[in-house]
Amino acid sequence: MSRGGRHAYGALCALAAGALVLTGCSKGGSDTGTNDKKDQQNAKSQQAPIKFGNAADSTGPAAPVPGAKSGGALEVLARDSYAHLDPAQIYVQDQMAMAQLIHRGLTGYKATSDDGHQHEVVGDLATDSGTTTDGGRTWKYTLKDGVKFADGTPITSADVRQSVERLFAPFITQGPSYLQQWLANTSGTGYRKLLPDGPYKGKHLPDSVLSTPDAKTVVFHFAKPHPDLPYTLAMAGYAVVSAKGDTQQKYDKNPVTTGPYKIQSFQSGKSMVLVRNPNWDPRTDPIRHQYVDRFNITFNQQYETSTKALLADSGPDRTGVSFSNQVDAGNLSRVLADPKLKSRTVSGYQPYVGQMNINMSKPEMKDIRVREAIAYALPISPFVRAYGGSDAMEVAGGIISPTVSGYDPAFDPFGKKKNPGGDPAKAKKLLQEAGKVGMKLTFGYINTNEGQQYSTAMAAGLSKAGFNVQRQEIPSETYYDQVSKLNNNYDIFHSAWGADWPSALTVIPPSFDGRQIADGAANYSQVNDTHVNSEIDRISAITDPVKAAAEWEKLDKYLLTKVVNVVPTGYYKQVQIAGSGVGGFVYDDVIGGMDPRRVFIK
Repeated sequence: MSRGGRHAYGALCALAAGALVLTGCSKGGSDTGTNDKKDQQNAKSQQAPIKFGNAADSTGPAAPVPGAKSGGALEVLARDSYAHLDPAQIYVQDQMAMAQLIHRGLTGYKATSDDGHQHEVVGDLATDSGTTTDGGRTWKYTLKDGVKFADGTPITSADVRQSVERLFAPFITQGPSYLQQWLANTSGTGYRKLLPDGPYKGKHLPDSVLSTPDAKTVVFHFAKPHPDLPYTLAMAGYAVVSAKGDTQQKYDKNPVTTGPYKIQSFQSGKSMVLVRNPNWDPRTDPIRHQYVDRFNITFNQQYETSTKALLADSGPDRTGVSFSNQVDAGNLSRVLADPKLKSRTVSGYQPYVGQMNINMSKPEMKDIRVREAIAYALPISPFVRAYGGSDAMEVAGGIISPTVSGYDPAFDPFGKKKNPGGDPAKAKKLLQEAGKVGMKLTFGYINTNEGQQYSTAMAAGLSKAGFNVQRQEIPSETYYDQVSKLNNNYDIFHSAWGADWPSALTVIPPSFDGRQIADGAANYSQVNDTHVNSEIDRISAITDPVKAAAEWEKLDKYLLTKVVNVVPTGYYKQVQIAGSGVGGFVYDDVIGGMDPRRVFIK
């Protein structure tokens, strides 16, 4: 997600709605409190089969949370301010978590257990998860009675059409692009040709692509089968936008919401207040609750700051949480070793894989020996330590997460699992062969405490191999906006991508399809390999998820042994803590963190 991943009904499973997170860690450091065996069990539970719900499953209200009470204010400590509030621009984990409270889509994930590990896809604004009679080429959705925007306007098929058509507009650059590509029957950014200006100059998608025969009916028409559309529409990026209230670019700061909460105030970089939306009807919503009166969100709270405040458990922080901040590295072992503190935590595997991107647009990166030198030299241990060691992350071998079908635990092309400190001698030999010893390497890093720590130590490891490393900080709030620019200044920089559902179809195509190179796109390394592109097309057409998973894993290995455009760093885990006055605190596998929809004040 940035952040996320996705797909196929049946053998595939429920770890969707991922996102490109702005955090990460790798193996090393304390092993207190969690263990790999338990983590692997969690990963398998995240891959439990998920079903598509019918009308009965999609009927509200949501099942009550045991012991829940209404009222009170929840204090939310957040590191990063929200760069985007327009759902079409949301593809980052922290924004996606908050979006669960304010935005709704045609479908969504309903927790079917109180522990956050079991889910089904149900109709959210729609009466069910969708119906298809031709294997996924045509999907029909019917809107529920009584669904409204926060301004009281009824939600109709015209709003859904507007929400879909505006995805093609040039100012929408940060969100997912699956639906657009499927409707246009193309890959990469070619979908924009279907409706270059969106709906803003009087043109619309033809009824042969998207039809709205009446105020309550929406029908998607695809040239190829897409049996996983219900997963796709459950992403925050495809939530419904008000046709009447669509202010185009301005919508990103002041959207018309649909969830149980609406935005009372938002001061970018400072704070946000969410209050109850009186036009949300729980009878239409099988997914969310509205227990808390308000969420007081404060930004610029680093992991260490938020952890210390929640550990202190006094004043407003007694009823405090963080949607996305994890327990900081310095306190993680202490928290997990103390039963009283650990009882206030939730944890789980996340679908994200961290990777150091090598900017393939730079002329000096054309030599594969230079890229291999970076890969072998790069130490992973500092990244792990910065975020809390193996309690927070496991050293990655490939780019497919343990929560995704096709994962191979033995794959480790650069020897990072055996030697997370890197191999500067081997790297230096490669640099010498390439005649590039002393080559300048601009390392863009996120200006958080963790980013400062890992980038300093990683840069030192690269320097040992013969690189002249220049670190360059990037503000956390705009980090992904900066590194996703085509003509950025960075030779290497870190990102993390999570599967939107547990298929590598939602990992490799968005991250490595050369036809998706564009400002704001998730192909951060700007790799454009003809074999990779053709394999993406071939494997995407395989309808058997087991066969597809095996082919995606082969492509993972090709990317890391023949292309070498990224260096995997870690498979993410997450430990979060809440104040003692917070109830309904659970880790949700789909969100990849605590579930803000269930919390209440004790």
